[in-house]
Amino acid sequence: MTGPVLTHLGESWLELGPTRTAERDGPWRAARDAQGVLWLALDVAGSEANTISREVLEGLDRQLDAIEQDLPKGVVIRSAKPGGFAAGADISMFRDLDDAEDVAQMLTRGHAVMDRFEALTCPTVCIVHGPALGGGFEIALACDRIIAVDGASFGFPEVNLGLHPGLGGTFRLTDRIDAIEAMTLMLTGKTAHTRKARALGIADAVVEERHVEAAARAAIAGDLEQDGPGLTDRAMALSAARSLAARKMRATAEDRAPKDHYPAPYALVDLWEAHGGDRKAMQEAEVASFAKLVTGETSRNLVRVFFLQQALKKDGGGVDGIAHIHVVGAGTMGGEIAAWCAMKGKRVTLSDPDTDALGRAIRQASAICKAQHLSGIETRNALDRLMPDPQQLGVPAADLVIEAGPEDADIKAAIYAGIEPLMNPTATLATNSSSLSVAALAKSLKRPRRFAGLHFFNPVSKMQLVEVVTHPDTFGTVTDQLAAFCGAIGRLPARVHDYPGYLVNRALTPYLLEAIQLIEEGHDKQVIDTATEAFGMPMGPVELADQVGLDICLHVAESLKSGLDKPMVDIPDWLSQMVENGDTGKKSGKGFYEWTDGKAQKSAASETGATDDIADRLILPMLDACVECLRKDIARDSDQVDGAMIFATGFAPFRGGPMHYAGSRGIDEIVARLEELSEAHGERFRPDPGWQDMG
Repeated sequence: MTGPVLTHLGESWLELGPTRTAERDGPWRAARDAQGVLWLALDVAGSEANTISREVLEGLDRQLDAIEQDLPKGVVIRSAKPGGFAAGADISMFRDLDDAEDVAQMLTRGHAVMDRFEALTCPTVCIVHGPALGGGFEIALACDRIIAVDGASFGFPEVNLGLHPGLGGTFRLTDRIDAIEAMTLMLTGKTAHTRKARALGIADAVVEERHVEAAARAAIAGDLEQDGPGLTDRAMALSAARSLAARKMRATAEDRAPKDHYPAPYALVDLWEAHGGDRKAMQEAEVASFAKLVTGETSRNLVRVFFLQQALKKDGGGVDGIAHIHVVGAGTMGGEIAAWCAMKGKRVTLSDPDTDALGRAIRQASAICKAQHLSGIETRNALDRLMPDPQQLGVPAADLVIEAGPEDADIKAAIYAGIEPLMNPTATLATNSSSLSVAALAKSLKRPRRFAGLHFFNPVSKMQLVEVVTHPDTFGTVTDQLAAFCGAIGRLPARVHDYPGYLVNRALTPYLLEAIQLIEEGHDKQVIDTATEAFGMPMGPVELADQVGLDICLHVAESLKSGLDKPMVDIPDWLSQMVENGDTGKKSGKGFYEWTDGKAQKSAASETGATDDIADRLILPMLDACVECLRKDIARDSDQVDGAMIFATGFAPFRGGPMHYAGSRGIDEIVARLEELSEAHGERFRPDPGWQDMG
């Protein structure tokens, strides 16, 4: 007898049984097959991905009415979306949540639906392909068995929104797998990919798509065993053991996310320490804790960051029409750009006169594939798409040529002179320059209208933002194409106009230079870093300068200095000498800090006392530069500035971005503070005229 079609592609889910078709009720489709199994497909209308909303839970509640009246042999849930099971909660709901009591009542109703589903006396199975995140993961956890289609992944990214799971995830995951592993997943927001999910016990089986139906029927028949609790789980039932583990978790969290800025991890640890092993108490605590967090300032700002990210993604929509990319320069940036593009499905040729550099780039590409959890076949395919091309034979066929040569205008002009005649006349040329004028670079070209900047940030495989930098003559179609290209390779485009440092480096440079000035004045470098870390930056400016490379910082500063109206910090001779000596930071093993195994070696700072003045001297010039870029129309609007600075520099996300922070603190207060700093430390702190329009 023909079984149900389980291929999750488009309307094929309508063919759920040999005698009955699926009936749709809101986001759910349901059908019983001849064996008495009920197949439920989640298919949120008008969206490429399922999100878990009130409508989804209410629809599931209605399905339960029918199920309880006529109990099937088993229930199988899966997604009808090709992209995955569910992307988590509908984040737009969080924007309007401002009353914790109302949120708690809403969550309690949601928990009642999940508890009701979990209590069904027939077997329940969840089939997961692609990602099952947040609320989607919580639905899966309410099932008796979880079957992962090869390539599936599971996670609770709520911590990135200043939250923890709120629909039963805190107690269902800690019940299902090792409690320490469960807490680690929730505290970090990391994803457990297929094999790890099986090893942890999240998935009871991993199968290929063609074996899904057989696995589901085996689970319903009771032939798919589930691992029981281990020694660690039994130990964690003891409050003393949980307390010891909780202390370690808090200490680890403090290194990543200070409690004053990010309360969610600590709230999660608190509720598990107090109630782990008591399911009912933990459920009540989860509801109350989530309601408090989601209405707090940190979560509201992090939700704002989510929508800033969505807005940048929207700028990268459309079809790019780029199949073949040629990258010139196999250094750190060029090699990573080439590897990332190949990994994302583009055909890439990579040229460099140094064949050793090409070899290193290929090895680095393999490491990036591994870090991105690509399978062996996926890695092989990506590397097959990446071709070393020392003779630049791929240039004529390329739709896009990305120049990633040294940050020197003369060298870049020489590269263009050699490569532009080889290019297809309809192809686009882009520079990965971090600060050089795109308009000035275009002057040597025969086709300047097909030229723009594509400023990737280091490391390319981790930094989401790419500045798409246009000069006055750039074709609008080229700008659209490059933005769409960024979207096609999973990056966030920020369309900005040509300006010294563009947007991000224009704002970041005074931040880094003021740190150097503070060192010049005798302040301890670790105190300087601590001041901004206390503000919420992921690392201090001194450590960041080492990360970027002191040679690059010096070059960017020199590039900006002649092109700006406002004076900048004078570069001290000792910094230039450090660079000449090769002490350029992390890449050389020594800069302001000594670097070992990729980490800055720090000791106890010798200077103590208040750091608010230091923080203002570092942060406020960054805000002022952002306002300057807005006034000069380098950036589109404040939201774009906030998104770009968060995703390129890590600007304290819980503050919602530099412009949002300025508004929260008060424009008048910031202007007054800049004027105070200007009187005390010089004209570089003079408030930009654009502040007058920020009210």
